[in-house]
Formats: sequence, structure tokens, C-alpha cells
Amino acid sequence: MSQAAPTSMAPTAFKLSGLCLALGAAAAGVYVAASDTMLAAAVFVLVGLGSGVAILYGMRLYRPVPAWPWACLSAACGAFVGGAVLRGWVQDSAGTSSLLGDSFTIPGYVLMFLGLGGFLASRTGARKHALIDGLLVAVGAGLVFTLLLAVPAASIGGRPPVVSALAGIYPMLDSVLVLLVLNLAFSTARRGPAYYLLMCCMALMLTGDVAYAVIGTTGELTGSPLLDLPFLLGFCAVAAGALHPSMVDLGGRADLPVQAWSVPRLLLIAPALAAPFVLAVLIRQPSLVDRAVLATGGLLVVALLLIRAVSAVQGYVAAQHQYEYQATHDPLTGLANRALWFAQVRSMLAQPAPPGVHVWVFFLDLDGFKLVNDSRGHGAGDEVISEVARRLSACVPPGAAIARVGGDEFALACQARHDEAIEVAEEVLRTLRQTLRMPTLNVAISASIGIATSANMAGGATAEDLLRDADTAMYQAKAAGRDTWVIFDPVMRERVRERIETDLALREALETHQFELAFQPIVRLSTGRPVGAEALIRWLHPERGMVLPTSFIPVAEESGLIIDIGRWVIHAALRQLAQWREAGTVDHGFSMSINVSARQLHDPRLPADLGAALAQYRVPPSVVTVELTESVMIDATSGADQVMNNLRELGVQLVVDDFGTGFSALGYLRKYPVTGVKIDRSFVAGLGSNTEDEAIVRAVVAMSTALHLGVVAEGVHDERQRDVLEALGVRYGQGWLWGRPATADAFETMVAPTITA
Repeated sequence: MSQAAPTSMAPTAFKLSGLCLALGAAAAGVYVAASDTMLAAAVFVLVGLGSGVAILYGMRLYRPVPAWPWACLSAACGAFVGGAVLRGWVQDSAGTSSLLGDSFTIPGYVLMFLGLGGFLASRTGARKHALIDGLLVAVGAGLVFTLLLAVPAASIGGRPPVVSALAGIYPMLDSVLVLLVLNLAFSTARRGPAYYLLMCCMALMLTGDVAYAVIGTTGELTGSPLLDLPFLLGFCAVAAGALHPSMVDLGGRADLPVQAWSVPRLLLIAPALAAPFVLAVLIRQPSLVDRAVLATGGLLVVALLLIRAVSAVQGYVAAQHQYEYQATHDPLTGLANRALWFAQVRSMLAQPAPPGVHVWVFFLDLDGFKLVNDSRGHGAGDEVISEVARRLSACVPPGAAIARVGGDEFALACQARHDEAIEVAEEVLRTLRQTLRMPTLNVAISASIGIATSANMAGGATAEDLLRDADTAMYQAKAAGRDTWVIFDPVMRERVRERIETDLALREALETHQFELAFQPIVRLSTGRPVGAEALIRWLHPERGMVLPTSFIPVAEESGLIIDIGRWVIHAALRQLAQWREAGTVDHGFSMSINVSARQLHDPRLPADLGAALAQYRVPPSVVTVELTESVMIDATSGADQVMNNLRELGVQLVVDDFGTGFSALGYLRKYPVTGVKIDRSFVAGLGSNTEDEAIVRAVVAMSTALHLGVVAEGVHDERQRDVLEALGVRYGQGWLWGRPATADAFETMVAPTITA
């Protein structure tokens, strides 16, 4: 993976790269102007070796990955310098001693090719087309280099054969250089300054090689020092590229997609395609070698074109298959998506089946997945979904259709008899109950399964109908306690219709002010004097009359409308308390209790909404009590934790309602910032006749006293219950003994004389 240069290094790096180019230009000027051959040679050596050192410094500065291709280029600089020095030293020698410079230059080419190949090897993606296009150009260039440069140079007599052979090899090396450079150009998307400087270096190298190849056709092995000027400039270019921060991109995985033969690419490829025909015309008396080379080159071009065409067709087909797969499958699990699954179920429904065999659809929703997703992150959630998909695929019967139809929702369809379908559901539950052991975490989850069958649908079933009914049954499985299955019953559809109608009616109720509050007094047991009231919402429906919260709160919770309803309750209750305080109906210590649901406590806006209402009605937070259920503490996510802490920071009281009916534990009371508990009415009802209830109340009082929590007893209906509670140390009570929930006006009439007495 490529690494970005540290920000603090970037300005220095840009200066180093620019300074390198400036010094290189100055050195080139001295080299050209130098009349002393020794001075020119010294400048060349200094620039070449300095470039190798500059590359090593750039590697240390930016730490590219991989680093070894740059190390090869650094070593190549040293090898080329050695070859140039030795070639000048032995230029007057005869025989094989004149090849001493080549013993450095040839390894220099190998090192350079390794470096360029290293950059290519670190890239991934659609390289086949880039390789073919590069080969097309390389074959065309190779024909030109071979017939116009290599063959004439190798054919010169009067010198050792090895010398002529080497003279013919150098132009062939340029063909390899063209291939590597073009593949690098065709396969990279990140083209920063370092890339262009490296390409400039390669172009200068090619220019110098061609110049030497031209004089090689006349039998000369060395020439004017100016022939080495392109190499000197190439050294400067590659050194400047290594000192630029973008040098790390050359080894990075940033491939271009499959490229069409655009105009720029055709400008490179077209001359290569025409090379065999043009050379056949230019060479008037071709030798047998010329003909063999032309024929081989032409066949290679044709073969490469055919491979390119076949590859393009294969790529198109593969892309089409990939597109079709992505359009019909879930990208995370590889399971069918909703569209493909519907098609599979329709096919099942259309198939004739033996008597008693029907299509069964199972709708699965994971229990507790949201908690995993919220607490461990979406990466962990994806691991869970993938593992569940794997287990489902392994445990369902052959021929079953499985799909992921939502975030943590799966659908399964198969043809089976009634008892076989039940066994499928049981097997799925058993499989998912087993701890999910994955690379980064272990998770214990379960599933709620709704089941629908085509046997229950008169007039023919559709895939959409079956999934809808299974979805409905799944919600019944959730309500039944989760980790179970429920078969769809037509009565459920009526319940769903009622819930939808209730949801719509609730929205209208908010807009048309159909809600009102009832208030029930909370009293001090020792005096019977009211010290507060609990605000209880009522829905005065224009047709159904008074609707109790138990009938509509669950629907509001499910739809999310409880947030808006809860906000209305907060404002209505505090507005009423402010009016009573201002009128002197209640004293300034009189408190108002407001119930909030689990859904509200997961809303981060709740503290701000309550704080704004307190400020609007000028009610001190110390006289406001927020009542919450035990389940919030048991299942609270970090979001609910924060909401509760923010509520306490406002200064309001937090009381656990219906305490004792859920998972009451001292640990939860110590963990969360609650200030009191309300003993559930089910334990109060048996006081005076049931010793177990009395023991429970005594334990709650002792525990609350130890934690400095207030205690209120709910559902006090008679004086006997009141007396036992007072004897057990309970200070406050609420119940019909002191009054049923009443409207604001009725509440004033009922309790005002007691409050002001």
C-alpha cells in the first residue's frame, strides 16, 4: 500500500526535487560546454552516482512499498556509470577487451527492467489488455529496431562475433524497455510528478540508445560525448522523481479499468500495426533474415490482435455476468436478493407437487442484532450477517431458496409437508442458537421466525403474499418472546390492519388535539397529604371514546410516533404544573411525574426537549420526575446510558417504574443514575394477607434505603395496605385510596383542599 508523505516533509521534498532538476540542468550545461574530456567524464560520473544516492535518500524519506524496485533503479544508475566510464577507457582497445564496459551496461539494463517490472508486479486489476497493447507497440518497435538497427549492426564484419552480437542486442533491449514503459503507462491511474519524471527518464534512455544504435550500424561502438547527454539528463529526471512525495504512488495499487482503443492509445498502436507493411516496402532487397523477421512480426501482430479481440469479448461477457449477479444477489452474503428470491418462489408455486406438499415461506429476523451492531460496530455486524447466511445455507433442505431481504432479515422458501416445515424452523433456530465464533468476536443471538404456507391461501398464492404473511407472523413471534416460530393465521392480518389504522388515527389525534392528561396524586403515607402527581395520557377518540394507553402506546412505540406524543406529554404536564404553581393550587415542592418509554430514552434529543420545556414554563427541574421501566436498564445501549445521564444533569429525578416485575437487581440500580423506585402494584395487592409480598416489599425498602433511593408504592387501594407499607418504611404511596386519575379540573377539586390545609 502506498504511503502519503508526512505533511511537514512536503515543502522540503518539493524543494529537493526542484533543486535536483536545477542542479541537473546546470550539470548538463557544464557537460555540453566542457572542452576537457576528463571534466565531461567527471560531471557524468558525478551526476550518475549522485542520482543513485538521491534515489536511496528518497526511499528513506518516503518509505515506498514496495521499495526494492527503487533500489534496482539506484543500482542501475551505478551500473550505467560504470559502463560509460569503462567504455571510454577501452575505446581504443581491440577484440573482446572492448566489451569491458558492456559487462556493466548489460546488468544495468537488467536492473532497470527489474525495477520497472517491480512497479508493474505491485499493481492489480485489468492488466491483460494493457499487456497486449504494450506487446503490440513493442512488436512494432522491435521490428524497426531489429531490421533497421540490430541486423545491420550485427552484420558488420572484421571484428569478433561477440562484439557484433552485442551491437545487435542493444536495440533489442530497447524493445523490452518500450514494452515495460507502455505497460506501466497503460496500467496506472496515479500520474503524479514522479511518474512523469520516470517516464521522461525512460524516454531519454531510449533516445540515447537509438543514437548509439544508429552509429552502431556503421560499425562504431563509441562516438561524441554528446551521445551520453540523454543519459545524463535521464539520471537527473529519475533522481528528481525519487525525491518527490508522489514516488510512493508508483508502487501503489491504483489501476486503470479496461481501456478502449481511444485516440491517444491508437496513436501509439496504429504505427506499430503498420510497421510490418511499411518495413516490407522500405527494405527493397530483403534478405532471408529480413523476411523471417517480418513474417514473425506480422504473425505476432495478428495473433495479438486476435487475442485482444477474444479477450475483449470475454471481458464483456464476464462483465455482463458480473452485472447480472450483482443485480440478483446480496453483495455481503452472496445470497439471492429479494428480486431473485421472488422469481425462485414463483417457480416453486408453478411446479406440480405431491398431495400434502406445499410451498412454505419462512421470514427470519435476528434477535439482538441491533445491540451487536451498535456496540461492536458495523464491521462486526457484517461478520454476524455473513456467518448467519453461511449457517442458513448449511442447514436448510436441498432446493430451498434463501435470500437476504433486509439488514438482518432473511427469507427462506421450500416445498415440504407440514411436519417437515416445522422441523426446518426448529433446525434453523437450533443452528442460530449456537454461539457464533468469528475471527474478531463471539456472539450469541437467536431469531424470530414467521411462517406462511400456500396451503392456507384460497384462490392461489403469490410469492409476495407469502412473504407478507410470513413477515406478519414474524412480529407475532417477536411478541411471543423471540427465539421461536409462529405460523401465520388470517386473524393476524386483521391485527395488522388495526395497527395501521391506529397509527393513522394517532397521527390525526396529534394534529387535532385529541389527547388529554389525567393526573393521579402521589401522597405522603403518614399524613395523606399529596406531594405530587403522575401525568397519565388519555386519548379521547371522536368515535371510540376514551382510549387507554395500553391500546395505543405499543403502536406508537413501533411506529416511532411515541417521540412526538412524548414531547406533547412533557409540555402539557409542565404547562399544567406551572399553572397550578402560579395559582397557588399546589405548593412549590409539589412534583410532577412523567412517564417516558424505552423508545424515547434512545432519542438523544429528549434531554434538550425537556430542558427547553422546563425553561419555557419556568418549572424548576427538582420538582420533575421522569419515570422509566426496568427494561430500559437491562437492554440499554450506550445511547440510552447517555440520555439518562443527561437527564440527571438537568436536575430532574429518575424513578424506576413497576419495580420488581422485570429483572430487578441491585447492580442495575447502582449502575444507572436513578433516584428512586416505584414498587409495582402486584406486590402491594397482597400486603396484609401474603407474607411473600411483604417480604419482597421489605427487601426493596432495605435495598433502596442503602442506596439512598426514594420509594413510592403503587396501587394502594385500602387502608390496610397503607398501614403495612408505612410500617415497612415506605414513605409515599399512589392508588385509588386517595383518588383515581382525573382531569386537571377534577384533580384540583379532589386534592386542593388537602394541599392547602
